[in-house]
Amino acid sequence: MRQNFPETVTTGGPTPVTQEGANPAGVEWYFVLALTVWAAVAFVAAAGGAFESLPLPALPGLVFVGVAGPVALYYSRPDFRAYVRSIPPKHLTLFHVWRVPAGLAFLHYGSNGWLPETFVRNAGYGDIAIGLAVPLVLLLPAGRGKYLAFHALGLLDFAVAVGTGFAFSLLAMPLMENILTYPIVLIVAFGVCVTGALHVMTLDALLRTPRGTAARLGRRELQGVGRE
Repeated sequence: MRQNFPETVTTGGPTPVTQEGANPAGVEWYFVLALTVWAAVAFVAAAGGAFESLPLPALPGLVFVGVAGPVALYYSRPDFRAYVRSIPPKHLTLFHVWRVPAGLAFLHYGSNGWLPETFVRNAGYGDIAIGLAVPLVLLLPAGRGKYLAFHALGLLDFAVAVGTGFAFSLLAMPLMENILTYPIVLIVAFGVCVTGALHVMTLDALLRTPRGTAARLGRRELQGVGRE
């Protein structure tokens, strides 16, 4: 039998827990802390030139670990999975607005001849389009379908951009080494990894939403997809 989202149950205290035994509020603290530490370490390493000392073919491995790590945690830890599913889908979608400045940064590097033209085109314009689509998605009639479509397209754009970057890095294409320089490397070392992992986790959460829950998203979008 297909497993539905864990429902929120009351334990007599102020903080809800789920049937999986997770306390989303407690998990949130560790989640925010982990993201903060990750961002801080990436910033210090980038500003200090640590990434520039890496061989370019090592970049795909770095991104793979950054995406696969959170996804593996999501599927292996019920408490973390329940927390992600408790986040409203509109909030999981709003995060992707950051792809607009990321895309503009790629275009800026490309206009100055600092990155390969093909990579800039595949990574820059797609990011901008996905980021600008966020407010349009939120203005559409409520429901699960719009979020599924957005995150599926966002993941496709992610795959095209990252796939191009992987290929160019492994082939050591001219100019691609500049992706390891500060500050553009922060997009790769932090933003790209979180974006890819979040797309996968959000799609999983939405696809596992029971039919009745999906129908009620129109009336209860302010609640998490795992609390219906």
